[in-house]
Amino acid sequence: MTMNSNKIIKIANGQGFWGDSPNAPVDLIDNVNIDYLTLDYLAEVTLSIMQKQKIKNSRLGYAYDFINLIDKKINDILDKKIKIITNASGVNPYECSKIIKDIAKKNNREIKIAVIDGDDIMPKLNKYISSGISFTNMDTNENITNIKNDICSANVYINSFTISEALSLGADIVLCGRVSDPGLSLGPMIYEFDWKINDYDKLASGTLAGHIIECGAQCTGGNHTNWINVDNMKRIGYPIIEIDKTGNFKITKDPKSGGIINKYTVSEQILYEMGDPNNYISPDVCVDFTSFNLIDNKDNTVSINNVKGSPPTDTYKVSISYFNGYKSSGQLTISGPNAYEKAKLTANIIWERLNNNGNYYEEKNTEYLGLSKINSNESNNMIDIPEIVLRLSVKDKDKNNVNAFGMQIAPVITSGPPGITGFSGGRPKAQEIISFWPTLIPKTLVKTKVSLI
Repeated sequence: MTMNSNKIIKIANGQGFWGDSPNAPVDLIDNVNIDYLTLDYLAEVTLSIMQKQKIKNSRLGYAYDFINLIDKKINDILDKKIKIITNASGVNPYECSKIIKDIAKKNNREIKIAVIDGDDIMPKLNKYISSGISFTNMDTNENITNIKNDICSANVYINSFTISEALSLGADIVLCGRVSDPGLSLGPMIYEFDWKINDYDKLASGTLAGHIIECGAQCTGGNHTNWINVDNMKRIGYPIIEIDKTGNFKITKDPKSGGIINKYTVSEQILYEMGDPNNYISPDVCVDFTSFNLIDNKDNTVSINNVKGSPPTDTYKVSISYFNGYKSSGQLTISGPNAYEKAKLTANIIWERLNNNGNYYEEKNTEYLGLSKINSNESNNMIDIPEIVLRLSVKDKDKNNVNAFGMQIAPVITSGPPGITGFSGGRPKAQEIISFWPTLIPKTLVKTKVSLI
């Protein structure tokens, strides 16, 4: 590539998770001048949800919010030459790309879509385990054989150079698979500035920039400690990186939008999921989060420079999800006087009726919402509490046992103390529990492939 030393690229993030504001990417496309739009739809267990959707229907397994966005804005995206980098395709990237192609055809447009394969190791997992890969839980040191038969999904956080490769093929949309969250932004930087695998400081800077914007409005005033001073939160702007070849960057937003960017909002996001501040590990580089300069420009922008990085580890992180039993939760609103006393009696009635029927649980919980804190100690003014929400919860491997719990919530409305006035959400039903198993795999075992559709 011919490199312009003064070149600055603009990378925005319009989704911090699956379920984030559908208006955010639309506003970015319509109102600001950007080169890349990143859209992050995957939390740690989201892929297990997508896997279950695909098992039920082979044409599902991706974030349909993304399809709605493309259907609505495909002409603007192509006309403005905005490249889309996203993990929205989940566990079914080729079906997702097919639907995008159909949308393009409907609009008489040509579109190039790149798919990155290799993050999904579920088909090879048993082979890896049999060959001696331990997949030890990083948090608990448990052996994976304890959950081997209950695993729902297994995806590797692959490196960001795959995104650069996809862009080099001319892709308008890159469907990434399970790259790291900051990697959605780092990939375009690698491509645009031709950063090499050992440009550790530059890769660290790009990773930090991507980390700052990966949760969308969480760095522009959303979830901010000093929330009272955040202007016009109902129209909060989503973040944009402006970065040059050296790795120096600035965090900005649409100046007409609400929210705020300052050293505090950015610092709070930097601290989010940081781990070891001297050694933030990503697939591409390890970042020293104590190394850089953070400059509040006092104009709703923050500049960062002098980020230091070091070589990455020889392993990739693997996000494994597994079935971990069933849960159910039920709520009752209980009015005063003596709301707390009646709530305690109601809880005892339900638990004793279950016990009398032979229903016992691995875990159960009783909460009294409306006290000074959940499960608060009793105080002298309990009689003055006007109402309490009683919330009861259970967990068990037996689905029928959990459903039996749900059948005991409603009867106390007419067979318990007076003042039970609310029954929230109908009869509680057993819900599957999907738990997270973080682990590692040697990088040499993971093979990625980039295909242009």
